[in-house]
Amino acid sequence: MIQDIFPSKLNNSYRPDAIPKSDDLIILHSDGKILLKVDEDSKTISFPRLKDFSIDLKPLYFFEIDGENFFYNTDTNTNTALPDGFQFYTMRQIRNEYLYPKHYVFAAYTAIHLIDWYEANRFCGKCGTKNEHSKSERALVCPNCGRTRYPRINPAVIVGVKNGDKLLLTKYKTGFAHNALVAGFTEIGETMEETVEREVMEETGLKVKNIRYYKSQPWGIASDILLGYYCDVDGDDTITMDESELKYAQWVSREDIELQPLDYSLTNEMMKMFKENKLAD
Repeated sequence: MIQDIFPSKLNNSYRPDAIPKSDDLIILHSDGKILLKVDEDSKTISFPRLKDFSIDLKPLYFFEIDGENFFYNTDTNTNTALPDGFQFYTMRQIRNEYLYPKHYVFAAYTAIHLIDWYEANRFCGKCGTKNEHSKSERALVCPNCGRTRYPRINPAVIVGVKNGDKLLLTKYKTGFAHNALVAGFTEIGETMEETVEREVMEETGLKVKNIRYYKSQPWGIASDILLGYYCDVDGDDTITMDESELKYAQWVSREDIELQPLDYSLTNEMMKMFKENKLAD
């Protein structure tokens, strides 16, 4: 999955007093795109370093991976003075194929999560005052009313519904074109297990039982934390598909499951585990 970067490790400790050095990596963002250099021959990516810029930046410390510090440039006015060889890439372009090193891809996913949160919370939602950075934790604090905002993380479920040697596969009506599983966000007042039951019922009209947790995944490009669950169909296995959301929902035998082209997602790993009959139950 995207976060599986061992032996590398993300250190997301908050360091508000960190000062960038010449070799530290700089994240520039513009309209959902990140500044990178992509070598199409070697399929490698790189971030610009502070020394690559001829103008002053306003860097904010983000995180560290393998001793490399990543800073976010908060001054969007500098985006017109770019280092040679670098250009802005969408997250869709970054995830279209395998790029290396993998921990740089994960860094881009994580950076987008933080950037989206910072940009959406420049001002206090209660009184309208411009927020300030906390000096002790990763948070935004209103200097007027004192309201504190922490990075938003949206909990969502990925559900592998089993029916003997068949798994329930779906395809979204728009957007992602490959096979997927039932998925959806947790709503107010729900447990994760209740979310599983509701989403399966809403998308396919099926009841489920034996809900068990599998694994989680941070999915920064949507500000999500994904929680994977397997369960069994309960009773009638006739599918009533939600046609407003899905264009496909079918029971598919192990040998016929077509996996996604990349191993980045929790969804793909869950399909693969079932296809290869590697689940304990």
